[in-house]
Amino acid sequence: MPNTERADGRKADQLRPVSFEANFAPHATGSVLVRFGSTQVICAATIEPGVPTWMKQQGVKGGWLTAEYSMLPYSTHERKARDINKGRLDGRTVEIQRLIGRSLRAMIDLDKLGQNTLWLDCDVLQADGGTRTASITGAYLAARLAVQKLIDAGDLRESPLTDSVAAVSVGLFGGVGLLDLAYVEDKDAQVDFNVVMTGQGRFVEVQGTGEESTFSHEQLNELLAMAQKGLKELSALQAAFLARHLLAK
Repeated sequence: MPNTERADGRKADQLRPVSFEANFAPHATGSVLVRFGSTQVICAATIEPGVPTWMKQQGVKGGWLTAEYSMLPYSTHERKARDINKGRLDGRTVEIQRLIGRSLRAMIDLDKLGQNTLWLDCDVLQADGGTRTASITGAYLAARLAVQKLIDAGDLRESPLTDSVAAVSVGLFGGVGLLDLAYVEDKDAQVDFNVVMTGQGRFVEVQGTGEESTFSHEQLNELLAMAQKGLKELSALQAAFLARHLLAK
């Protein structure tokens, strides 16, 4: 592992400082403010009765989970116009909220959710790279808090969540593999990956591309190994957060 020191002083295989703040949005069923370095995302979970019309029409049993993602206008250096003012969601927004939804549906038993919809809203307060990975990591915690609230109230008999899930970015910057890229690295990375993994160490999704570049099989393995290391650390941080906020009750 190269002992490369980055612009923010981290080692190549080191995560940014990660923190979770519970109940940031009090009107949501469960919520977390997640920080990956300077990136900050509010992740809120709301459980509502009922399921989408298409499920009823097709006779699909159980509940549903879906996600929405947005970047607040002041989250970037230059003001980002709201999608509603453009009359449509941009392609990046659609891609990211579908990724969040897929990632969370990979670790939930929708039958146990009952005839309910679990909404996950991820709103970026400040963007400095890795907003989608921070959203997934925080959305799981918001969902876990929301589910526990319903269990405590007697509205759910057992948790529909079958595992935890987290996500992290890796990439090649200046020919060196880096974990958890900040924006200054992400914007000029030759290769960029987003990796989603469960707490049990199973991959949910691997998104990787050469940004006007290519990568070797050996570099692919190096990046995946680096991502797995970071994801194990994120999973441990998630578990410690839940131990403080749920098991200590």
